Amino acid sequence: MNKQLILFYFYMACFLFCTCSCEKESNGLFQQDDVVFNGTEDDTSPQNVKLPDIDLSHWKVTLPIGNPTSIKPPEILDYATNDVLKTYMYNDSIEGALVFFTKPGASTPNSSYSRTELREQLVAGSDSYNWTFKDGGVIKGRLRMNETSRDSSGKPHRVIVMQIHGRLTNEQRDLIGQKDNNAPPIMKVYWDNGYVRLKSKVLKNQDASYPDLLHTDAWDNDSGYTFSEYVGYEPFTIEIRASQGEMAVTLNEIHTHSYSGNNMQKWGVFENYFKAGNYLMATESDAFARLKYYNLEVNH
Repeated sequence: MNKQLILFYFYMACFLFCTCSCEKESNGLFQQDDVVFNGTEDDTSPQNVKLPDIDLSHWKVTLPIGNPTSIKPPEILDYATNDVLKTYMYNDSIEGALVFFTKPGASTPNSSYSRTELREQLVAGSDSYNWTFKDGGVIKGRLRMNETSRDSSGKPHRVIVMQIHGRLTNEQRDLIGQKDNNAPPIMKVYWDNGYVRLKSKVLKNQDASYPDLLHTDAWDNDSGYTFSEYVGYEPFTIEIRASQGEMAVTLNEIHTHSYSGNNMQKWGVFENYFKAGNYLMATESDAFARLKYYNLEVNH
């Protein structure tokens, strides 16, 4: 076989090899070890990972462990790799949600229930800066109950999913001789057996003086309000708007329940902060709840 013929067969072999390689990469597909992947639509590719629309730079989280344990900015921003946090707060990258898991354990001084719950911080890392109803505030979140344990009668345990909580200033605390800055929550939003239920506060004595109304026991629970729409275990949206002398809670941008009058006017003496997450209303050892937030935003 002469040299020209050998070169001819060599070039033909190279041409056929390149052609086959190009065919395997056509239409966005490539083949590796007899497994075909779609380079543009593979569900496990980074491009298809969904993340929650939640900025944690002004939130701290309280966990059902420790005394209890709280993690604030900037540490909370690394929740996905934080060994303490990732059991209780982690991403669902399929649904694009931030998952809050909790079970009975450590509780805060003014409660017997445990939580995996965010607490607003106007100044990152500090609880000392808060807002009044005169300042105004709006919190809006889209969330769903993923799963929760049941009580002995078979009813799902309730979970508080959003709050406006009051706080005494240092001057108010000292005025009434209280050991801490705790004040009542003016709004608690419950997931209650598939419905959204609201609980607020009313003064026991509508003519209470300024020092008297600073005491937690000056306020009583109202009768509550339950939205008629059943949300079950599907996503729903909650928005709370607070302004001077008024508060309104809206479910799914359609149904609104409003508060005004003397109780709201008197509440103006308190500072406040928003809370959001999984505050489980159960103490049984086998109780638990898993809640998902898709987005969460606050404006003042």
